[in-house]
Amino acid sequence: MIKFVGSFETVKSLPNTQFAEYAFVGRSNVGKSSLINAIVGEKVARTSNTPGRTQSLNLFNMDDKSMIVDLPGYGFARVSKAEAMKWLQRLEEYLLNRSQLRRLFILIDSRIGVKDSDLDLMDFCDDNGICYQIVYTKKDKRVREKEQIKIESKNHPAMVELILETSAEKKSGLQELRDIIGVK
Repeated sequence: MIKFVGSFETVKSLPNTQFAEYAFVGRSNVGKSSLINAIVGEKVARTSNTPGRTQSLNLFNMDDKSMIVDLPGYGFARVSKAEAMKWLQRLEEYLLNRSQLRRLFILIDSRIGVKDSDLDLMDFCDDNGICYQIVYTKKDKRVREKEQIKIESKNHPAMVELILETSAEKKSGLQELRDIIGVK
């Protein structure tokens, strides 16, 4: 059973738990909340067509075994540069200081492909030894860009080699994520 723990404005305000955390992050409008809902099989994360709707660190308890963390998006939301910088600093603080973090899932819209902001986050994780895995979202949609950057784990030492492909709408590619997180 999944339970919403809360929405937190700062990393320091997060509850100190012993549960492993699996965090989801990506550019605004990548389908992060929709994917979380599809993984757990319930509407627990708030979805919106407006980019940048998730503005806090949202925690979900999975059967008192693990936590899912819905992190604010980056890159596209219509917010001030100061607000975007605040989100980025909070993301870095979370990644560098949250010992419960077992894996960061970096979501990439498969229609658009990898952008500089995604590569910057991957480089940050590589430089700081933060384990992450690439998850392509919206695989049921038509690809818009013909020349997309190919991501290879050999160039990214902290990256899990297996790149996942998902569709929240078609419910495809979810089982691998469920297995990693421990969702039944």
